[in-house]
Amino acid sequence: MGKAAASSKFKRAKKTSKPRAEKPVIVLFNKPFDVLCQFTDEQGRQTLKDFIPIKEIYAAGRLDRDSEGLLLLTNDGQLQASITEPKKQTYKTYWVQVEGAPTAEALQALRQGVQLKDGLTLPAKVEIMTAPDVWPRHPPIRERQNIPTTWLSIEICEGRNRQVRRMTAHVGYPTLRLIRYKIGQWNLDGIANGEYKVLPQT
Repeated sequence: MGKAAASSKFKRAKKTSKPRAEKPVIVLFNKPFDVLCQFTDEQGRQTLKDFIPIKEIYAAGRLDRDSEGLLLLTNDGQLQASITEPKKQTYKTYWVQVEGAPTAEALQALRQGVQLKDGLTLPAKVEIMTAPDVWPRHPPIRERQNIPTTWLSIEICEGRNRQVRRMTAHVGYPTLRLIRYKIGQWNLDGIANGEYKVLPQT
């Protein structure tokens, strides 16, 4: 490869790389139900701006409007990329309340991967858990009389659109409530619903 071509390739790589913030800011936010994962909305719905007054930070990944829990925001492009790029395989843990009592076969299907419209999911870590001591949801979930619900801990390293909900529905147990508890090394511990925490930088 000639010097000109090598120089051009280097420039392209440099241009497309994610910027590293001079003063990185990392914010952990416990997103309430029915809050949009963005800072503006033309329809006047609740957004991150209603809870977080910090400027020039952006969500690393998304959390659906009808989902709750951990959202990481930062001004560090490299950190955003490391969390959101599939090849980085950042694991996320969800606490999922499903309708019904999943069978051993259904749980094993989730662990092995299920075939969704956009392809086979990667194997997930799935366990039945006791109901977590969490905040009440407003409005509460709609429970059907005489049908039990079960809490699952589901850990995945993908980020497809509404993936966890589609996975549980695929094996016959619709998701009623979804709380993201952990992203990589960060979790919700000590952060009340609707509150945020700025991490100290070393």
